Amino acid sequence: MVSSTEYGSHTWDLALTVDHQHEDVEKEFSVQVTGDLHVGGLMLKLVEQIKIAKDWSDYAFWWEQKKCWLLKTHWTLDKCGVQADAKLIFTTQHKMLRLRLPNMKTVRLRVSFSSMVFRAVSDICKTLNIRRSEELSLLKQSEGTLKKKKKKDKNSKEPATEDILNLCNSPVSAGLPANPGLYSKTMTPVYDPVSGSPASSTITWFSDGSSTEQNCSILALSHPNCSPETLAEMYQPRTLADKAKLNAGWLDSSRSLMEQGVQEEDQLLLRFKYYTFFDLNPKYDAVRINQIYEQARWAILLEEIDCTEEEMLIFAALQAYHVSKLSLSSETQDSTCESEVDEVEAALSNLEVTLEGGNKSNILEDITDIPKLADNLKLVRPKKLALKAIKTYWFVFRDTSIFYFKNKESAQGEPIEKLNLKGCEVVPDVNVAAKKFGIKLLIPVADGMNEVYLRCDNEDQYARWMAACVLASKGRTMADSSYQPEVQKILSFLQMKNWTMCSQTASEPENVDMKPECFVSPRYTKKFKSKQLTARILEAHQNISQMSLVEAKLRFIQAWQSLPEFGLSYYIVRFKGSKKDDVLGVSYNRLIRIDMATGDPITTWRFSNMKQWNVNWEIRQVAIEFDQNMSIAFTCLSADCKIIHEYIGGYIFLSTRSKDHNETLDEELFHKLTGGQE
Repeated sequence: MVSSTEYGSHTWDLALTVDHQHEDVEKEFSVQVTGDLHVGGLMLKLVEQIKIAKDWSDYAFWWEQKKCWLLKTHWTLDKCGVQADAKLIFTTQHKMLRLRLPNMKTVRLRVSFSSMVFRAVSDICKTLNIRRSEELSLLKQSEGTLKKKKKKDKNSKEPATEDILNLCNSPVSAGLPANPGLYSKTMTPVYDPVSGSPASSTITWFSDGSSTEQNCSILALSHPNCSPETLAEMYQPRTLADKAKLNAGWLDSSRSLMEQGVQEEDQLLLRFKYYTFFDLNPKYDAVRINQIYEQARWAILLEEIDCTEEEMLIFAALQAYHVSKLSLSSETQDSTCESEVDEVEAALSNLEVTLEGGNKSNILEDITDIPKLADNLKLVRPKKLALKAIKTYWFVFRDTSIFYFKNKESAQGEPIEKLNLKGCEVVPDVNVAAKKFGIKLLIPVADGMNEVYLRCDNEDQYARWMAACVLASKGRTMADSSYQPEVQKILSFLQMKNWTMCSQTASEPENVDMKPECFVSPRYTKKFKSKQLTARILEAHQNISQMSLVEAKLRFIQAWQSLPEFGLSYYIVRFKGSKKDDVLGVSYNRLIRIDMATGDPITTWRFSNMKQWNVNWEIRQVAIEFDQNMSIAFTCLSADCKIIHEYIGGYIFLSTRSKDHNETLDEELFHKLTGGQE
């Protein structure tokens, strides 16, 4: 027998790099190790060699070649696969990161570069006092969206540090646990529900001192718009392909920042990724409401979402009013009357009843009596050569279907046609000034979408039929407790548009200090003169002049949610068996296949009909199976297929939330639905 010592020692040298700020101390070290040494033991050996007295608890090994962290300190080097050629860097897990918020302000804070992005975003939101962190994620700005800005800025210095808000001293940012009271049901209000200004207790969620309170105020309050020149320099998507670029850079929620190539002091965008805003409450959510409002505002100004001229003026009026409110003295804001507070309380109470399923006394009635609508409506069917056939019929809405007959008398017989609205697309076609109240229905059929237009006579009729169509598209009837709130929401939005009927006269444009170009997208700036825009914005402003500050923001968000394209994230894909590229729109409840050239929807698939979905990671293909033996498969061309896979799983995960379980987030379930197996 020959002893192992005759063949040489089992030990070998491992080169380690230490990431520290001490200039007079070496950064490169060589440690003698064996394969059965665990990672924690390696840390101990290294720290003994460094001989710097400091807290090393935030340090961990980063394996440069494999792009991974060695966080399981009980694992041996053999189990980790570490050999003599490995390059390990001993570095901090929490590093400084710059985040551009939806309000275009940049904050600088300490973030975990070793935690999964889902957990890192949760910690960031605790620092910023934003509830429901699962609705947000981190986005890398794609090169395509930066090109225009770079061209414009060639001869000008970039104001990189002017707007940066430093939050690196907050408890969460420093790696300390967040205050558990932030998400408590019994917490006291931390924001004034009307003005949106932070209450004094809010500063307990941050570090301490008056500067922290000021930082909180900056995040909770909006500021005047940028100049038209600055707006013109920003990236504005012109086509569906351009819009697809905006969604290409979402980070993988199941991997850490370092694993995805993010370095210290890099800048990322913090955005609401999932458009399902759960349990919005002005008492606790001033920062969250403001940031949603800002994301909506910039999406409209930069034309990331399409809206009509009438809708653009409503948005402009809400913004103009909002900015004018901010110019009021704090003394005026503090003297808000109690009646406004009572109105917000009443609205929240009604919202709570709606979310919990309505009054108990109506439950039996909802079960036994499914209401129906019956009216004379105009049916418009697009025909070839751009001609349209318009004819009045007697329409009956029952369950989730529309039946129409030649007249009211023939309603007892067989209908001319039955339209099943389950899974259809419902698009408003409204111009209040022109008394046009239309509903565009895109109904799925075997070879695509059947296009049908309904014309209503007045606002009330439109609101009732539109609400019924919206619910039916989701598989719900008018017996659902959300029907009446939906009708009221539509009527409220129409009332905002109906400024021409208001008896009040608008202020003279000359007497108002307003730059209308700051409140509308560049397309409308080119279309109208400044005085014309000011006059029209002031006309639209009359219907909203009595709103509180928070109500104005909430109404803006509600109007944004009413737009046909709301909540759609676009990707360029190639469907299996197809010879051309299409656009896939991902929403909170459905997928839409869209013709890339015309922008018309081709087919819609509802998540409620989905049986399963998976990814073939070798060929990067997403496959989805629906009811009735329907299946689709596609590859994603504008982004990694993992992003779409995560979107689908994320929306399904968010649909499981309820008010009964809103304190704890099932992180394990999120990763099961979104993680995938590569």
